[in-house]
Amino acid sequence: MGVRAAVFVCVSSFLLGALFTHWIADSLTLWKSPVTDEHLWTAAAYYHILANGPSELRYFFAAVIALGGVTILWSLNDLRAGNIMFDGGSIFLFGTTLVMYLNTVLPTIFSQFSTLPAHELKDAFPPSLRATTLDLASNHLVCSVALTGVIALQAGRFFAEKADEDDGEYVMVDSADAEESSRPSTVPVSRAKTPDHDHVVRPLRVETTD
Repeated sequence: MGVRAAVFVCVSSFLLGALFTHWIADSLTLWKSPVTDEHLWTAAAYYHILANGPSELRYFFAAVIALGGVTILWSLNDLRAGNIMFDGGSIFLFGTTLVMYLNTVLPTIFSQFSTLPAHELKDAFPPSLRATTLDLASNHLVCSVALTGVIALQAGRFFAEKADEDDGEYVMVDSADAEESSRPSTVPVSRAKTPDHDHVVRPLRVETTD
């Protein structure tokens, strides 16, 4: 169980780190105001690099995602209460990230940024690409928050299982045994025998003659 959770957390952390690399473009379009044409061209150039990257990189990410999905589904198959609650939420967030990236982010990058017109950074940015570039930054933010929630759920599961293990260390005592141990003991207690008054030793008085 611990190995499977560790593998899933590592996969989620790796994907979250990969999303953080988009900060190069997203910080310019999502977190800076006002958004200038120079910011938009810089973000578009970054997405253009992603669209024309090597295909082996996409296969690698697909293998990592498949590993995480198989691991979390395998863990959920145990049908324990903790797995259903924490792993169920993790599957929902992980699946939300996967669906959004496959259905929205990747098609947008490959269809809109595979080619860019010749331009200078000070040139006017095409209005047709402006909303698309801003939407990509928002989608990346949603995916990052979802993966952060996955890691938080797995951390909560770890601490919950640890608390259960600590509670299991206490010994359960049967109620009948507890009542019997609380009764006063009937074993006679030996006491020191007080001396009889008839046998009290008196000091000897010696009379002296002149």
